[in-house]
Amino acid sequence: MPVTDEMVCFSLYAATRATTQAYRTMLEPWGLTYPQYLVLVTLWVEGDQTVSSLGDHLQLDSGTLSPLLRRMEQADLVHRERRSTDERVVTVTTGERGRSLRAELADIPGRIAAGTGLPDADAAAELIRTLQRLTETMHAAAAPTPAPAGH
Repeated sequence: MPVTDEMVCFSLYAATRATTQAYRTMLEPWGLTYPQYLVLVTLWVEGDQTVSSLGDHLQLDSGTLSPLLRRMEQADLVHRERRSTDERVVTVTTGERGRSLRAELADIPGRIAAGTGLPDADAAAELIRTLQRLTETMHAAAAPTPAPAGH
């Protein structure tokens, strides 16, 4: 057995790649990428978002999110508008095409859920909680530590 099969990090990497590939295949007929789908799902469920809150929610920095939103706006998936009260704040809403895709893409979560091979919603919820804990603890483990005094 290859040593990578015994590594948590490799198992997570392989599962992530397989999941992303499944989304890529499912979204391809609509010309959507997985990050674009995540933006749309967030807007459909959470409603209008500022660019900042969207970036926080999706864990994307502005250097990644801004070009993504620009391409989505060109395709009428979203609209961006500066707030008149504070032009530094940009609000993102779904465009006409973005709204119409909600019904067309409604079966994707179920197809992905079936693809996990998990027996039920409780097992899926437990996996999600485990992965969220892992994300939090890995962020904490990767946080910079202060250098020892005198260095």
